Amino acid sequence: MIIQQHSTDIETPTGTMRTYVYRPQASGKFPTIVFYSEIFQQTAPIARTAALMAGHGFVVLVPEVFHELNPIGTVLGYDDAGKDKGNQDKWAKPLEHHDSDTQALVNFIQQQDYCSGKIGTMGVCIGGHLAYRAALNKSVLAAACLYATDIHSGDLPSAEGNDSLTRTKDINAELMMIWGKQDPHIPDEGRMMIHKNLLASGNVFSWHEFNASHAFMRDEGERYDPQLALRVYGMSVELFNRTLA
Repeated sequence: MIIQQHSTDIETPTGTMRTYVYRPQASGKFPTIVFYSEIFQQTAPIARTAALMAGHGFVVLVPEVFHELNPIGTVLGYDDAGKDKGNQDKWAKPLEHHDSDTQALVNFIQQQDYCSGKIGTMGVCIGGHLAYRAALNKSVLAAACLYATDIHSGDLPSAEGNDSLTRTKDINAELMMIWGKQDPHIPDEGRMMIHKNLLASGNVFSWHEFNASHAFMRDEGERYDPQLALRVYGMSVELFNRTLA
C-alpha cells in the first residue's frame, strides 16, 4: 500500500508536541497506531518502522516523546551523547505528562476524517513502556510492547501508586509483550515480575521471548536481527488487524 506522510503540531498541557503522521494514500478511514519511539525520538529506523506499519493499512502517529525538554524536531544520535541526553529526559518527565500526551493524541485522532477511531499503541524500549502505559487510556484497544524498559523497576517519575506496574490492573486493552532474553536492561527477574503481575491482574495478553538482545528490531547497529524483526512486525500487524477492525 502506498503511503503519504506529514507532520502536525498537537497542543498538550505541557506544550506543543510535534507528531509525524504516516498513512495510506488511499481515501477512507483507517485504524490508528500511536508508535512511541526510543529515547532518541524519531530516528531513521523509527521512521522506517512507522512507514512499514502504515503500509499495512494503518494511520501511524509518531509523537516526540520528550517535546517539553527539547526544541521541536530534535533527534538524538545513537551515540554516548545522545544516550546520555535521552536518559536525562527519561528521568525528568513524569509518567503523568506522558498520560496527558496520550489523551491529546486520542483527541487528535478522533477529529481526523481519515481515522476510524479505533486506536492501538506500539513502542520500542521506553516506547514499549509508553505503549503499555497508554493502554490505561480507555480509547486504546491493543498495545504491542517491544522490550519495554523500566516497567519492572518502577523508576520513572510518577505520583505514589501511579507507576505502570501498579496500574496494570487498570489496563483493559489486549497486550502483546515482546522480549529479548539477552536484554541487559530487562533481566529475567524483571520480566518474570511483569509476567506474574499481568497474570495476577487478569489482563488479556500474549507473551513472547526470543533469543535476542535489546533493540533487536532497530535496523542499525550490531544487535539487529532481521529475521526476528520481520516476524515481530507480522505479529504486530496481526494483532492490530484483529483488534482494530
